[in-house]
Amino acid sequence: MLMSESPLHLVILGASGDLTARKLVPSLFRLWLKKRLPEKLKVVGISRTPLGDEGFRKKMAEAVRQFAAKEWSDDAWNEFAKRLFYAQGDAAADGGLSNLKAFLAASEGSSGNGDRLFYFSVMPELYGSILARLDAAGLTTGAPSGGESPWRRIVIEKPFGKNLESARSLNKAISTYLREDQIYRIDHYLAKETVQNVLVFRFANTLFEPLWNHNYIDHVQITVSEAVTVGNRGDYYDRAGVLRDMFQNHLLQILAVTAMEAPSRYSADLLRNEKVKALDAVTVFDDAKALESLATGQYRGYANEKGVSASSRTPTYAAIRLQIDNWRWRGVPFYLRSGKGLRSRASEILIQFRCPPHLMFPLPPGSELQCNRLAICIQPQEGIHLNFQTKVPDQEKLVLDPVDMEFSYRKAFSGLSIPESYERLLLDALLGDASLFMRSDEIERSWAIMDPFIRASEDSRLPMPEIYETGSIGPASADRLIKASGHDWIGLYADRGTS
Repeated sequence: MLMSESPLHLVILGASGDLTARKLVPSLFRLWLKKRLPEKLKVVGISRTPLGDEGFRKKMAEAVRQFAAKEWSDDAWNEFAKRLFYAQGDAAADGGLSNLKAFLAASEGSSGNGDRLFYFSVMPELYGSILARLDAAGLTTGAPSGGESPWRRIVIEKPFGKNLESARSLNKAISTYLREDQIYRIDHYLAKETVQNVLVFRFANTLFEPLWNHNYIDHVQITVSEAVTVGNRGDYYDRAGVLRDMFQNHLLQILAVTAMEAPSRYSADLLRNEKVKALDAVTVFDDAKALESLATGQYRGYANEKGVSASSRTPTYAAIRLQIDNWRWRGVPFYLRSGKGLRSRASEILIQFRCPPHLMFPLPPGSELQCNRLAICIQPQEGIHLNFQTKVPDQEKLVLDPVDMEFSYRKAFSGLSIPESYERLLLDALLGDASLFMRSDEIERSWAIMDPFIRASEDSRLPMPEIYETGSIGPASADRLIKASGHDWIGLYADRGTS
């Protein structure tokens, strides 16, 4: 359990929203059950909705019953709910923080020396105005550097800007009120156990890291496939599209973890330094080159979704080809793809190794050797899978056949559950560990990489995104993109919908 001498408050701005109910409070409840939260922690929700303490607790109880059903018990909830409070107010309006300020003053006492974590579960366009009012009310001021108590931190959800220019403006606005070490920009993909395990797999083992370069790797594929459609997010999604919603953050973060060099030790600053170096080495294409390296699609019926323009050209699927211009990855293409309304939900890093320079074994006429492949499955069947050649026994002639060596999280750690990403992120933010959060330069570099692709997808002079059927593997244009470089999309397990 975390120990804290000072009062500790987690303030959720926009607490009546969906994120608080689906992710934040259920994750906090699980952390409390695991005895990983400090005894003095109080969770304070603030939003315009008139709820009060008991109304907020009742609303959150309904959410936890639904989203943490396996962990639910009346006794546990009743004990945890004592830590939930509510301060009604409009954080973006003048005077809207008066109830929160009064609550914190009463809870912390006259010293005001409590530690405070502010979670921004609000629209990004409100960040600046809310920070200005928090600062004016003295709620984020007075924190020493280095994380000493009483500290002040904020957690910011994506999207962080809509392009490089807006991301820079937002970073500049936030830096007016807070230091970089106080800002925690979330990408929940980094908190997934399997993404973190990529670092352990690479840098805590000697087996694969010597092969992790252009001498042995032919290309890399990163896939995030979603079976769901936009649902009730049509209004947001039609303004964002898949390139902003998934590529600029999730996929580029996975790429950075896959491609980065080893830091000298596991610390937030050094880890993030290496991720930024990897992104800095990604070539930023001009618009013409980006267009050549892009395929887009839109699932059939998207234009009929609620909140979506009937003439929308917003892509719900995209595939891109990137190159990393450094010694390790010179000449190794990285293919990234993601989409909604696809065959199934699956996220995977696929490392395609080169074939042996000479094969002494005869192959049947017309057949080709399937070279070694390594698949790191992020979800839903978390694990690592190595595909290699073996001899089929008891055949008239020597016959090769690819087989799989599999590590499954669920089998290896059957007694442990894989935690929700927000559990790790909330705990790290409370601890002051920024390893899994993004820095301002990381955000801006990601936008610099993606902006040419976004401009190409939004160019009204170009053809509309190719229509693909829901439940399919995506548009044919994605196949043409990768085949142009002599490759094919690979899925080791077709039932995951990644082949």
